[in-house]
Amino acid sequence: MDTSQLAILRELAERGSITDVALATHKSPSAVSQQLKTLQRSVGVVLVERAGRGVRLTEAGLALAASSVKIATAMAEAEATWNAFRGGETGSVRVAIFPSAAELLVPGLLTRMAAHPAIELQLDDRDVSQDEFAALAADYDIVVSHRSENAFTPGYEALEVVELLREPLDVAIPLGHPLAARSRIALDEIIGENWVSVPTGFPFDRVLMSMATQAGVAPRVVYRATHLPLIENLVTAGHGVALLPRYTSRERAENRFQLVDLVGVRAARHIEALMRPERAARLAVKRVLTELSAEAADVTER
Repeated sequence: MDTSQLAILRELAERGSITDVALATHKSPSAVSQQLKTLQRSVGVVLVERAGRGVRLTEAGLALAASSVKIATAMAEAEATWNAFRGGETGSVRVAIFPSAAELLVPGLLTRMAAHPAIELQLDDRDVSQDEFAALAADYDIVVSHRSENAFTPGYEALEVVELLREPLDVAIPLGHPLAARSRIALDEIIGENWVSVPTGFPFDRVLMSMATQAGVAPRVVYRATHLPLIENLVTAGHGVALLPRYTSRERAENRFQLVDLVGVRAARHIEALMRPERAARLAVKRVLTELSAEAADVTER
């Protein structure tokens, strides 16, 4: 079997269409189809079949695609061993990171990576719902994701997942609010307030919905935004309360709003690094992950 053809099959299993595979591998759709046909002839089993206007993998195709992951990982590990022998942590590492995690981690990460000039770090802002982070791992070496407490996230089972930190979510309350003087607050005391939240499906909103279910009260959401500084501005202006990440928002809270601990609710987001197994084996990726983990640990200790 040709490993490049196996890689094409694996991409089709994960991306779902020949057009998407062609875009990802910088080939024409016809070239991708030809590679798949050649692989199919070499194994003597139908691997891909028509499904409507597209294609899908047969059971044999899915099995072979899963095996191709192990092959790619073994090859990456062999290359990493050879690079370690040659003494090199080199190459380009692409990282997708959502904005509030970038605000929290990227300045320190760049400082740490200055000690490793042979590694080219490419950082992209990617803000998606928590169920969509796994798909980004097809195009990036490391995907920094977040999810709400105890959330099942599809696609993670096929990836290497490293927890960077657990960031508690506090309730942000305007300074003039009667509850702002409190250091702790119960769910039934706050759930009936106006809320400023993130879009539906994002981790903070899932926590808020879980709180609402626990309290038996539907939250009154007056505004939704992905931009944390905007949410903080709305709270500061007295337009509602919000769930905000403790480490990310604490410096901006001073003299603007109060971050109050929510009692009786496990309110937090888990910030994690997602990687395809073969990319996790690369020395340069391991180095970036090490520095990213060190920065995350430093953030929680400040």
